[in-house]
Amino acid sequence: MTTFLARRIVYMIITMILASFIGFFLIELPPGSIVDIKIDQLRAQGGNVPQDQIEALKRRYGVDDPLHIKYWKWVSRTLQGDFGTSFETDTPVAGIIAQRLPITFALTFGTALFAWLISIPLGVYLATNRGSIPDYIITFVQFLGIAIPNFALALILMVFAALVLRQDVGLGFFSPQYIGAPWSFAKFLNLLSNLWIPVVVLGASATAGLTRVMRANLLDVLNAQYIQTARAKGLQENAVIWKHAVRNAVHPLVMSIGYLLPAIVVGDALAGVILNLPTLGALYLRALQATDMYLGITILMMQCMMLLLGNLIADLLLAWVDPRVRLE
Repeated sequence: MTTFLARRIVYMIITMILASFIGFFLIELPPGSIVDIKIDQLRAQGGNVPQDQIEALKRRYGVDDPLHIKYWKWVSRTLQGDFGTSFETDTPVAGIIAQRLPITFALTFGTALFAWLISIPLGVYLATNRGSIPDYIITFVQFLGIAIPNFALALILMVFAALVLRQDVGLGFFSPQYIGAPWSFAKFLNLLSNLWIPVVVLGASATAGLTRVMRANLLDVLNAQYIQTARAKGLQENAVIWKHAVRNAVHPLVMSIGYLLPAIVVGDALAGVILNLPTLGALYLRALQATDMYLGITILMMQCMMLLLGNLIADLLLAWVDPRVRLE
């Protein structure tokens, strides 16, 4: 185990270094810079921008520095805990991310919990009732869940909530009277009433996909020889399914943790924009549009780190769930 962890940590460090350089290069690749955006903003306000002011902006943001100099400045500050300053808002990147990370974290784990609590029992039911009418109906609904884009589902649910439930939509996680109000039980209930739309939107395709995977894997496991032996020994069917079969069929769901953690950082940015959610996904999209280099690269590296950690945790959990898996 120690050798496995040491080897994985070394690989993670190498991957992070390569990803940081490639990500930094790609964010710098589009034409234009934050200075061009600042100049356009000043001119839109009716002012003429003199050349000396343009040169001062270039020196401030270091847009004329070579790529390797920009990269080294960013890496050296990042290793000291300074992620830079947002070009667009002129505020520290760490503070901007800290404001949105908790709600993004809660939304992602709520979505994952929603998907797991539905996909596992539903997949077991479909596998043990293969060919039945509910199997065909639920399978059809699952295909719809996979096929419908998240942004289209978000629009449908927003219209349903506004017209049928008479609910305020498009305002984020809180109704107008609770925005900026101190935390209370009433505000928490209001959060839950507004949270169901993004949870369903972000969890629909994941739930449908995991249910299909659970059903297919369990069908294979139920035909295994050790399952037939357990039944021949007189074990109850529920014990055979939940104690023996499900534990070996749940492997793909355990491995899904590998992409669960990066979803904490970004998630579905497009759905977040449509639902007006203050999440990191929408912030990342805005940073790319505004050429906000330090904010964009910081979120990108957080996503990369979460992906590596998620895969490591998934491997460890898989070895714990299935004793046949050996990490060494």
